[in-house]
Amino acid sequence: MAHPHYDHCVIGAGIIGLSIAFRLAQTGQSVLIIDRKGMAEETSRGNAGALAFADIEPLASPGIIFKAPRWFFDPLGPLSLPLGYAPTIAPWLVRFFRAAMPDRIKAATRAQTALMDLARAETELLYADAGIADLIRHDGALTLYEGQSSFDAAKSVWDNRAHHGIDFETVTGTRLADLQPGLGHSVTHGVFVPGWQTVSDPFDVATAIGRAAVEMGARFEIAEVTDLAQTDTGVSIALGPTRTVTANNVVVAAGAWSHRLAQKLGDKIPLETERGYNTTFPKTAFDIRRQLVIASDGFVVSPLDNGVRVGGAVELAGLDRPPDFRRSDIMVKKASRLLPGLKTDNGKQWMGFRPSTPDSLPVIGRAPKASRVIYAFGHGHLGLTQAAATARMAFDLALGNPASIDLSPFAPERF
Repeated sequence: MAHPHYDHCVIGAGIIGLSIAFRLAQTGQSVLIIDRKGMAEETSRGNAGALAFADIEPLASPGIIFKAPRWFFDPLGPLSLPLGYAPTIAPWLVRFFRAAMPDRIKAATRAQTALMDLARAETELLYADAGIADLIRHDGALTLYEGQSSFDAAKSVWDNRAHHGIDFETVTGTRLADLQPGLGHSVTHGVFVPGWQTVSDPFDVATAIGRAAVEMGARFEIAEVTDLAQTDTGVSIALGPTRTVTANNVVVAAGAWSHRLAQKLGDKIPLETERGYNTTFPKTAFDIRRQLVIASDGFVVSPLDNGVRVGGAVELAGLDRPPDFRRSDIMVKKASRLLPGLKTDNGKQWMGFRPSTPDSLPVIGRAPKASRVIYAFGHGHLGLTQAAATARMAFDLALGNPASIDLSPFAPERF
């Protein structure tokens, strides 16, 4: 009996994979989407909902590297590393610290800026094509600072963003209070980014794009991909011990699990996991006017259709360690200091796995050892933001179109 064959197979049904599948389905060719759990059932279910086109700085930066030794082994800090996981992640950390060299930071920032410019344009097109343009909010974001010294410490970040053409407004006093009423007395300064966008709910966005792809003819299947192999006529995809499907092209967009599939093709990609935590409270918990960014502690407070979400920060702890929800608790405690009226009862905690590379750039390109396989993963905390741009880039690779931007900074071979 012949195995089912498709023009394209997308492995992973998070926001990245679903966006790619949607674009491929628009061609009228056959598309199979495979995910081990379901549409948007991993990181895309519970993220902060930001379209953070202004977020162009790599995680590895002089400011982070200076603070890292103090932060890493604080289990409740904004960038933590459980001591028991340190030997496992050591090779990744070596690359991470190297990525903080000035010339590499400049190159990564240029590449990230180009990707963000493409993402801004492609997001508008993708959401319109999928019929969900109304799910984007254009309220901007407000970064909060406690005291002059805290604000001054961030000056280089905003100078860098201004250099790359990002518009923002420094606010204090009445203007600050108008942008977000109810701030605590410790909040003295803010930076308002009017071009920052959010979505009504990240799960709703991802599943709507997935449904739109299916309506155009894509097939969705819940299954575990256990092996990949390129053949003379395509790519063989093993779904468990007894079942196989084949495709002309395969896109690996399985988020934090993608490197395990890449290993089956002989590619060793240094992918780690930024485990992010959040707590979602009822909408009545606080009157949030726009997304609030608490950069010094690495988290945000987001107004979503299903409530007020407090979450973020980074825990480098891999895929297998149990969650440490004390991290959620400490973010809520900090948020309560900045927003004294925040009602912190009836909260629902969550943890997700963000796929992270040492240089903070995603892996987008053909697999070095399997030309019919395209990699599209490693977006860290920017998956929702960069999904539409990645969909365009993967679409062009699959169809042999000219690239929209220079792909070399994102190439799998760079490692």
